[in-house]
Formats: sequence, C-alpha cells, structure tokens
Amino acid sequence: MNNERKKVSILGSTGSVGTNTLDLLKRSPKSFKVSALTANTNVNSLVEQAKATNAEFVAIADPKKYIELKKALSGTKIEVAAGPNSIIEAALRDCDFLMASIVGVAGLVPTMEAVKSGKIIGLANKECLVSAGNVFVDAVKLNRATIIPVDSEHSAIFQVFDTNQTKTVRRVILTASGGPFRKFNLKELHNVTCEQALNHPNWNMGAKISIDSATMMNKGLELIEAFYLFPVNQDAIEILIHPESIIHSMVDYIDGSVLAQLAPPDMRIPIAYALGWPKRIKTPVKQLKLEEIGRLSFMAPDQDKFPSLRLAREALKQGGNAPTILNAANEIAVSSFLTGKINFLTITNIVEETLKQINSISLTTIDDVVQTDLEARRVAKNLCLSES
Repeated sequence: MNNERKKVSILGSTGSVGTNTLDLLKRSPKSFKVSALTANTNVNSLVEQAKATNAEFVAIADPKKYIELKKALSGTKIEVAAGPNSIIEAALRDCDFLMASIVGVAGLVPTMEAVKSGKIIGLANKECLVSAGNVFVDAVKLNRATIIPVDSEHSAIFQVFDTNQTKTVRRVILTASGGPFRKFNLKELHNVTCEQALNHPNWNMGAKISIDSATMMNKGLELIEAFYLFPVNQDAIEILIHPESIIHSMVDYIDGSVLAQLAPPDMRIPIAYALGWPKRIKTPVKQLKLEEIGRLSFMAPDQDKFPSLRLAREALKQGGNAPTILNAANEIAVSSFLTGKINFLTITNIVEETLKQINSISLTTIDDVVQTDLEARRVAKNLCLSES
C-alpha cells in the first residue's frame, strides 16, 4: 500500500462489529478511508457514520428507507442506494479490505459476491461457513480471495496455527466463557429470562450472539467454522470453558507445545488484526496485565446442560445441508425467545426437531443453501408457533 490510505468497506456497519471497526478507522484517518457502508434498516446511524467518515457510498437493505436516507445525505457527495441489490453493489465496490459483518444468512450472498471479486475479506459472518461450508470455501479458492477470520476465537487460531506444518497440529482448542448460565443447573435454566440471557459476563455483543453464547450454540457454530477455516479433522477440534476470556483459543502441537493468543475481551483486537493484516496496528485497548488477573481457569463443558454443542457436532459429521438447517432453525428459535414466544430451553429443542424433519441433501450452489435455509426457517417457525 506504500503511503496510500487503505480503502475499507463495511457490510453491516451499524452492528457491533461494524461500529467497532469504525472506531478503529477514525483513530487512524491517515491510514484508512471508507469506500462503502451498509445497514439493514438503521438510517440514523448509517447517516451519522457516512457523514463522519465521508464515505463514498452507502446502502440500506430496506428499500422503503431510500427516500429518508437520500434526503438525510442531500448536499453531500455520498452516493446512496437501497434494496437487497444495493448491498451486493456495496460488496463489489473497489476497496482494499472488506469487513463482512452482516448478522445472519442475509450476509451470505453479498459476501459471496465479494469473494468472487477476489477481495481481502474480514469474515465476521458465521453463516458463510456454517451454512455454505464447502460451497463458500471452494469459491474462495477458485477466486483467490483472502479470508481473515474476525471472531476472536478464529482470529486467535489464525495467529498461532503453523500453516507450513499442518501435520504437526494435534488439536485446535476453542475457548468459551460459558456465558451467563455457566453455573446454573438444568432446573434453574427452565425459568431464565431474556434479560438474564442477554447479560453476558465478559463481552458486549448484539442480542442474537448474546443468546447464542447463553445456549453455547455460538461455540457449536464456531466449531463448524473452524473445520472449514483450518486443515484439521473434525474430531481434533475441542471446546474448553475458560470463564476469564483471556485466552481466546489454542493450538496443540505433536511435540507437546500449546500455543495460545491472549488478550482482553475486546472485539477491537481481532478486528484490528484483520484490518492491518499482514501487519499489526495500534488499538486503544487497555494493556493485558496477567498479575492483575491472578489466575486462568478451565473446565470441560456440560454437554447435558448445553446440548447445542452436541447438535453442532452431529450436524458437522452429517454434512450436506445439516449445518445450514442447524443455523437457520437456531436463528428462528432465538428470535422467538427474544420476543417471548418460547422459553430458553426450547431453543435447542426447536433446532433438534427441525434437523429431524428435513431430509438430508448435498449442497453444490448458493441457491441450494438459500432453499435449505428457507425450508428450515419455515419448519422452525411452525414448531415455535406450536410451543407458544
């Protein structure tokens, strides 16, 4: 890049990852400039971000918001667009780095389009790998795109995984905080509230991922992601509860060495690593002082209390459309829980029953993924209705 500023686009700029990315960009105005920003429906935040960064292009997925967005940005030189195709247009805009942080399967198609254009992509969207799996990975290889994982766990592995000696890797160990219900028993979980589930002890995240952390489905989804990101066998990926959230993941080598990446629980660290890659950039995150933490603890997850881990591993082993079904059903179930239609433990019951009701098929195209996703959502919605 020499002395030129790196052009950055953000798909999902008003979400948690998007706002943290912009926080880092504004601290280094001489190093970065914004090419494109997108949002789903949040016009006010998108307008504020666009003006603050002097973005070249902004898009909002909801076409009904176009006039409001256009009016708010009148008098500026910022290009404006709306509707699902505008998000794809943003993904295809010229940039040096694209942050794919749209939550849910809505981020799959625009991220795939960015892959087809051979971009360097910071991947914060789980569904690209969980739902599309080999379809997505094959497209990355074919188009020589570069994927930098942004989840703190996968970023940690990315930093300590020796890609030149893959056969020396014995295990990949994903760490998990255990969420807000780590010490709860099954009886106590029956009556937990949405407010309790959203109250994560370590991380400040969006609603959906906070619930996934509470059920530990987020770790099941991360297990599937890790399989597609790193050349390891399914059985070589393990999950370990680490309540302090200081070690973000580890790689165990055949010589007995275990390499870990340590950092405070702040998403700006993995985001900064992706933004600056292959170099590191400065962040405002407080320096890690282990002497103040005192101890780091670890324990195996309770598979009975957190059946999401079993469901995710089973879906990965089954392959085909099973992970797509798992993800779609979970999105619907989490949404139903957030709106008070089902209780906490019913979330994983809905996912498991949806997996049972849909036939297994192989996936070869994005259309296959989208059709499976739609069917799984339909089944899961009906199951949620029967519970409410």
